[in-house]
Amino acid sequence: MAKDSKKIVVIGAGVIGLSSALLIQESLSLKKENYEIIIAAHEFPHPHTTKTSVNYASMWAGAHLRPIPASTPQLEREASWFRKTAAKFRSQFPQEPWLGILPLRGVEYLAVPSEAYQNLVRSEDTFTKETALENLRVLNEKELPDGVALGFEYDTFCVNAPVYCMALLRKFLVRGGKTINRNLKSEWEAFSLESNVRLVVNASGMGFGDSKSFPTRGQICLVSNPFDKTITRQHKDGTWSFVIPRCFDGGTVIGGTKDVNDWNSEPSLATREELFRKAVETFPEIKNSAGRIDIITDVVGRRPTRVDGMRIEAEVRQEGGETRSVVHAYGAGGRGYELSWGIAGDVAELVGRELREQSKPVSRL
Repeated sequence: MAKDSKKIVVIGAGVIGLSSALLIQESLSLKKENYEIIIAAHEFPHPHTTKTSVNYASMWAGAHLRPIPASTPQLEREASWFRKTAAKFRSQFPQEPWLGILPLRGVEYLAVPSEAYQNLVRSEDTFTKETALENLRVLNEKELPDGVALGFEYDTFCVNAPVYCMALLRKFLVRGGKTINRNLKSEWEAFSLESNVRLVVNASGMGFGDSKSFPTRGQICLVSNPFDKTITRQHKDGTWSFVIPRCFDGGTVIGGTKDVNDWNSEPSLATREELFRKAVETFPEIKNSAGRIDIITDVVGRRPTRVDGMRIEAEVRQEGGETRSVVHAYGAGGRGYELSWGIAGDVAELVGRELREQSKPVSRL
């Protein structure tokens, strides 16, 4: 592409940035608009899956789709993104099996189910309409572990996160995308990365100095023990346990913690032991024939969380007689994979709108 071609920079190579960059490529290609799309990030997907980074949560996430009732305005917005993502995964799996998407049964065990959860599973039609997940079955009392008041299962998807991120990046590059390795300090700095940058997408995770953003520390353990379903359990003390298998012999994720505003980057042995204890209590079959759980690596990640949820909006500034537009797309917390394609669709739509505004003739009156 020509050196002076119009450019769009996407900041961040997490699942939101990668998905958004791909949909922007698709959207502009369909409209036959000639833009070069660039992903600028400090870290990119790579094949060294045991070399983790605390600030690059997407590469080592557990990544499964599990239903959450749309009981607040924020959760209603997220439910719409969730349904679009579930539909996308359903189409991607047969068409692109190399992406690392695994269809399987999901199981929920809730010790203290909210009224919203109880309403969600009252009928299969209600459940599927709200979540886009299919084949709900509510478990009977004999099927529930001790201390569980409500259990149900459904068809869902797990994602082998490192495989998936690398596959999305590869697709982006094959379509003519470009990458720049840079640790940006501001979303506006991205306009100076290359000439003729017309728009920036801020998918940086935490944003840049947004007072509403904060990290939620998560600790998980990747083990070699295989598993054939994803199970999530709510405990009476408010903590959660989960097991998430990965396809392509990628092991199984046992988790997890949600530690708000905890910046500690080191895994805790005591936390790992507690994760294993709760896992064995709920799904004892996770142990292998020798009665062991074989560890591949501990993982600590900072989930980029935000008060009021995702920020998706355009911000426009006039600098040096030029209009500079930033489309913000950050703050998904631990739901990046679950919401990714829905968010990316909104981002691509906003990008298109801002580019149309830029193309309007400027009044000289």
